[in-house]
Amino acid sequence: MTGQSLWDVSEANVEDGEIRINVGGFKRRLRCHTLLRFPETRLGRLLLCHSREAILELCDDYDDVQREFYFDRNPELFPYVLHFYHTGKLHVMAELCVFSFSQEIEYWGINEFFIDSCCSYSYHGRKVEPEQEKWDEQSDQESTTSSFDEILAFYNDASKFDGQPLGNFRRQLWLALDNPGYSVLSRVFSVLSILVVLGSIITMCLNSLPDFQIPDSQGNPGEDPRFEIVEHFGIAWFTFELVARFAVAPDFLKFFKNALNLIDLMSIVPFYITLVVNLVVESTPTLANLGRVAQVLRLMRIFRILKLARHSTGLRSLGATLKYSYKEVGLLLLYLSVGISIFSVVAYTIEKEENEGLATIPACWWWATVSMTTVGYGDVVPGTTAGKLTASACILAGILVVVLPITLIFNKFSHFYRRQKQLESAMRSCDFGDGMKEVPSVNLRDYYAHKVKSLMASLTNMSRSSPSELSLNDSLH
Repeated sequence: MTGQSLWDVSEANVEDGEIRINVGGFKRRLRCHTLLRFPETRLGRLLLCHSREAILELCDDYDDVQREFYFDRNPELFPYVLHFYHTGKLHVMAELCVFSFSQEIEYWGINEFFIDSCCSYSYHGRKVEPEQEKWDEQSDQESTTSSFDEILAFYNDASKFDGQPLGNFRRQLWLALDNPGYSVLSRVFSVLSILVVLGSIITMCLNSLPDFQIPDSQGNPGEDPRFEIVEHFGIAWFTFELVARFAVAPDFLKFFKNALNLIDLMSIVPFYITLVVNLVVESTPTLANLGRVAQVLRLMRIFRILKLARHSTGLRSLGATLKYSYKEVGLLLLYLSVGISIFSVVAYTIEKEENEGLATIPACWWWATVSMTTVGYGDVVPGTTAGKLTASACILAGILVVVLPITLIFNKFSHFYRRQKQLESAMRSCDFGDGMKEVPSVNLRDYYAHKVKSLMASLTNMSRSSPSELSLNDSLH
């Protein structure tokens, strides 16, 4: 069949004629010159077809007798398309689904830029809201899944004591040592451990004061013997704590894969290395330089404060937040690096001849860093008017740069804190008094619902990532 059997394709007849449109039963006659105002749309391209095959690429069916074009689309949304052809503007009612509307206008080849200003803000806001809530839903889903897996892992570790000599006794010790708040014994042990950690840190700080330093035979400042006693008691407690946890651990191979156990190990290793180094230096005077290594290792005692993470939900949540917020932290560092580079060069250009403190770009990097992070030591300040204006812009930019990713990081911290509290509550509800009784209470319905929701979300994202027109034609033809 030739193009003449469809309609006369001369340009004059096309502009003056009419075509019939049937959209899911919604029939209208449209003037061609109205459609040709937007030749890039589907109906505009339909007028330029010269064969039946070309027409059927743009519509679902064509009636040669009635010269009617059929589209298998939602008839309730087509009036918005008609309104666009007559006015050149799109309007979106509040009751419409913005994603269905977006797919519909994409099918008809109409760009979202044609949405009128009265509807644009609301439309784009409604499209962005699900994206803003996406992380919260994903976080809740990950929380349910990971918490469920962690509870099962906890239950599996507890079950390994069954059948072992003194299995129930070892299990109770393991629960008391590794799970603060599980029982009265675990709370007492947790309080003692916290007091020893704090005592060790306070002793180290007091030992740096001149009033508490006792010079040795060579006149060098040395430690107060009282503080040495406290230090040795702390090391003995930390060593006992680590050995006891290792002795009652359900799986010796997995013991040091736990970050908290590695922190316990690193809190005592410097002391024993320092002890060995001091013995070597005393026996071999030629290796006196190793004494500096011992001094550096002694400073590592400050990391014992990380042991409090075992007894603090907030510290563990902070660690999880930093672990899973590497993208936001990297973004923050990138923003700061760009700002520091720009403002340091500007400050150098302005102040290099007037201010000795800003005479080099590395010195300006330091000034820009303390300014953008709003620290402001005041050791180096610009003196010219242009330099002060640059410093003001640097400080304001630093506030904006720091504030932007902080909200995301704080939301993740809140999420991990709630998850950790729920996990601890679920673990404390487990009763192992007379051996294993039942699996801890877990809402399997919610777990299954989140799994199905994750699958549906993945399928939805896949469908959105491909052009709707192509996917529709592939499914129909």
